[in-house]
Amino acid sequence: MEREIEILRDWIDKSDNIVFFGGAGVSTESGIPDFRSQDGLYHTKYKYPPETIVSHTFLTRKTEEFFDFYKEKMVAPVLTAMPNAAHEALAKWEKEGKLKAVITQNIDSLHQKAGSSEVLELHGTVMKNYCINCRREYSAEYVVNSKMVPRCEICEGLVRPDVVLYEEGLDMEVVNKAIQYISSADVLIVGGTSLVVYPAAGLIQYYKGNKLVLVNLSETSQDKNADLVIHGKIGEVFSKL
Repeated sequence: MEREIEILRDWIDKSDNIVFFGGAGVSTESGIPDFRSQDGLYHTKYKYPPETIVSHTFLTRKTEEFFDFYKEKMVAPVLTAMPNAAHEALAKWEKEGKLKAVITQNIDSLHQKAGSSEVLELHGTVMKNYCINCRREYSAEYVVNSKMVPRCEICEGLVRPDVVLYEEGLDMEVVNKAIQYISSADVLIVGGTSLVVYPAAGLIQYYKGNKLVLVNLSETSQDKNADLVIHGKIGEVFSKL
């Protein structure tokens, strides 16, 4: 791994057009559970799998059960989580003018907490919530502290997360901006993602350069197409940079 880290360090040192594309593995080192690991969201007390609960249909038909899961498993961990070495390194590179954007599948806003400013959240964020009737915005704390189903203080409408649920489409404005960054990047670092969640994972096909870096604990379907592959925890890898 040391040789691969040396190569990545050299590419980072020589580039001022780096783009980072990240997934759940970036946040697990901050204590936020993912879906599929041994300690992930599939291993819960709930009688439905997470992908069923975190869906548009479940939100509308079983609203109380949706928020029971959402508050406990998806918002509460985020409110106490702190950025790790990966978040901090990316924020540092942006301040140095090397990193152009972070594109993330995560909904925890830890990149912003670390100091990154150009963050494209493909799946939204739990930190923002809104009334489906009057569009008034509410904080994550408001949702967590509400009794049962959060309701708007103005019109009593349902307050839902500004998160892309299963069965909902991505914001195409965010997607198109991500494509622009990826297609023009010198170095594209893909980290902490198994690249199985589409359509987000398909965005890396727009990369045209010759410095595609994959940093992930396990193998991915794109390892064979990468110019550099590092298997390890992304926080540990980035701390060595």
